[in-house]
Amino acid sequence: MRTDLAPRAMADIVVDAASDKKAEDILVLNVSEVTTIADLFVLCSGRSERQVQAIADAIVEKAKEAGRQPFGIEGYGAGRWVLIDLGDVVVHAFVPEERQLYRLERLWGDAPVVLRIA
Repeated sequence: MRTDLAPRAMADIVVDAASDKKAEDILVLNVSEVTTIADLFVLCSGRSERQVQAIADAIVEKAKEAGRQPFGIEGYGAGRWVLIDLGDVVVHAFVPEERQLYRLERLWGDAPVVLRIA
């Protein structure tokens, strides 16, 4: 696995891939000071399960093109909350109802916002 890609560069690849699939409310949080799970979380929403799956597919494809193989992908089958573990960057792609229910922005509220695309 490629490790020379900085977390922010990987997050930018993720954001671009999600944007290409019309993801909404994209948020990048710097969680490096509040957890050891990752350096950055990328949160985004799709309007349907199918769109969330398409967003996830695009992110995985672009990550692999950049030399980063995901450590794991959870929730893809249901398409309501897909988690993609890219090591120092963890992606959460939601349908709006799941994002509102789990409110990760609030849970990780101490984490600085790196990027927000409404």
